[in-house]
Amino acid sequence: MHAILLFAHGSRDPLWHQPIQAVAARIAQRAPHIAVRCAYLELTEPSLAQAAAEVVAQGATSLSVLPLFLGVGKHAREDLPVLMQALRQAHPEMQIDCQPAVGEQAALLDLLADIALGHTQTPE
Repeated sequence: MHAILLFAHGSRDPLWHQPIQAVAARIAQRAPHIAVRCAYLELTEPSLAQAAAEVVAQGATSLSVLPLFLGVGKHAREDLPVLMQALRQAHPEMQIDCQPAVGEQAALLDLLADIALGHTQTPE
């Protein structure tokens, strides 16, 4: 079984979590055979390590982490590689990969531009 962990900063405000949880719900709807969990860097749980342990206990054999960071700041450049190394050490039997942060992905940048343009593209 494959698992996806949506990794975000975290917040004490429960409303802040709703968009991350909505993405998880959409993944679950589109691919019910894939385990999907939200994980957070700080201020809330589960942590990346806790979420990974949960899907491993449920039988996951491979894991993909998607960092939900628009900016590629300290958390994505410095904190995440350390956390990924710890995950790989804790679960050496698993194939674990980390996708580029969403802010680095052309598909999201194009979608944000479409939203800003009101979903209309007019010829120049």
